[in-house]
Amino acid sequence: MEWEASGQRSRDGRKRGARTGLAHLAGASAMALLLAGCARFSEDAGLSTARNVAAAELGTDIVKVTNQAEAVSAQERAEQLIRRPLTPDSAVQIAILKNRGLQASFNDLGVAEAVYVQATLPPPLTISASKFTGNLSLEIERQIIIGLFELATLPARAAIAERRFEAARYRTAEAVLRVGLEARRQFYRTVAANQQVAFLQQALASAESASTLAKQLGETGALNKLEQAREHAFYVELGAQLARARIQQGVERERLVRQLGLYGRDVAFRLPSSLPPLPSRLQTAREIERQALEQRVDLKAMRTELTSLAGQFGLTSAIRFVNDFELGLGDTYEREKTVTVAADGDVEVERDRVRRRGFEVEFRIPLYDFGASAVRNAEQTYMAAANRLAERAVNARSEAREAYLRYRGNHELARYYQGRVLPLRKTIQDESLLQYSGMLIDVTRLIIDARARILSNVDAINARRDFWLAATDLKGALVGGGAGGAGGGGEGGSPAAAGGGEAGGH
Repeated sequence: MEWEASGQRSRDGRKRGARTGLAHLAGASAMALLLAGCARFSEDAGLSTARNVAAAELGTDIVKVTNQAEAVSAQERAEQLIRRPLTPDSAVQIAILKNRGLQASFNDLGVAEAVYVQATLPPPLTISASKFTGNLSLEIERQIIIGLFELATLPARAAIAERRFEAARYRTAEAVLRVGLEARRQFYRTVAANQQVAFLQQALASAESASTLAKQLGETGALNKLEQAREHAFYVELGAQLARARIQQGVERERLVRQLGLYGRDVAFRLPSSLPPLPSRLQTAREIERQALEQRVDLKAMRTELTSLAGQFGLTSAIRFVNDFELGLGDTYEREKTVTVAADGDVEVERDRVRRRGFEVEFRIPLYDFGASAVRNAEQTYMAAANRLAERAVNARSEAREAYLRYRGNHELARYYQGRVLPLRKTIQDESLLQYSGMLIDVTRLIIDARARILSNVDAINARRDFWLAATDLKGALVGGGAGGAGGGGEGGSPAAAGGGEAGGH
């Protein structure tokens, strides 16, 4: 009885020891969890950077739609803006509220935040249990495994993940700028197309009256057939130019619809009849290169990514010889029975119980290259990112200078048309009408002057449009968001240009 009691106490002690070992391991894991300083999901889903950039550079706010209530609220805000004639600022706000591609960028940022939070968590515990039975035997094995190497490098990996998430926030801010600035550009293109159509409609009405008058004069014999044909040809050619302008008007409006993310009844928005007037004061060129290097969000994103790659390179170099180290704690319980039949027929059963506790260590060594390939990979990845950042910085300086040159140049050109070309063309046409009424010039000269005035007015509209596009591109060159091309003048074109060659032929 004393031996049985002692054996029972021994078995109880082994059970308590096993439980104590597992409890110590669980406690150590919990302590590691507390010491790791695990990140939590932010209340604004990481949009603080994008929200600040949108408010400072675009004068708008952003909304991430995550449920039906937020979708309804965003739709109501957009509808309030759509009820009034659009302005450049309201167009930008509608695009940020309604553009689904931008919402997808917000979702991508949420994924990046989830990756960051997960990277700050300690390595998971692996718990295994197995049971083997035979005719007279039983074996139970339990084990808890934790990656000590992952736990030791957790602070470094968490810092790298934090930098990557910060870069993702800048990338999201860049997406907001890109959507907002492109909406502003397309607004100017669409309004310019509308203004061209309105002007050509007025010119066509005047040409129609002149063509009708020429026909009546021809019937009285006061105008020969050649002069009648020239007057009527001018009228029909102007009609073709108006048709071309209307096609471009519809195209530009649909592009604006897509950029704003509108559909259904929301596409019936109204636009102003003309482009905004030219500003009286222009932005100075002082320190535009420095502003571009300091403010552009794409450069900030690349710098942050480069910092994370530097940390990754250092971590890879530090773990090049041993890159995996796991510790396992467990216990094994074995029970066997031995049945012996004596000569007198008695059956004796002997039970043998064994309980073992221990640990297991497993690590991985890159035996064939000792981590050289991993280090080279990390090194070249870092150098490639550094070279791309240097290239982008050089290009950013040039883009800022180029954008400012187009900004100043288009402003001067638009003012030149407005202050000198158009008044002179009006004077020429007025004098031509007086001389034509006095029969001092023929209809050919009158048609040439009228066509030249139409071309000048369309060019003046395009010049003002190109200035506002250049102003938007300058903003993009200084803060990020991409440029819209070489000023936007080549996309829409001049609908009256097709008749320019014929004007010089008369």
